[in-house]
Amino acid sequence: MADTPPFHPPVKRSVTIAGHPTSISLEPMFWDALEAEARRLALPVNAIIARIDVERMEADDPPNLTSAIRQWLWRESGWRIGRS
Repeated sequence: MADTPPFHPPVKRSVTIAGHPTSISLEPMFWDALEAEARRLALPVNAIIARIDVERMEADDPPNLTSAIRQWLWRESGWRIGRS
C-alpha cells in the first residue's frame, strides 16, 4: 500500500459474485486493502466481495456494492491500517 499514490482515479476490475460476472471500480488504495484483507483471512478477493454483497443486501437501505466495500474495509481494517 505504501507505493500507491495518495490520489488516483478508480480502477475497474472484473469479479464474479455468485456465478455472475460484474465489474467494480475502486481506487488502488481500496484494492490494496481488499487484497490485504483477503490474505489475512486466507480467502479469495471474490469470496470477500461476495460476503460483503450478502451483508449489504441485508441492510434496510443497501448502499451500492462499491460503497459497501469501502465501508466494510473501514470497519474491518481501518483501525489496523490507521495504527500501522
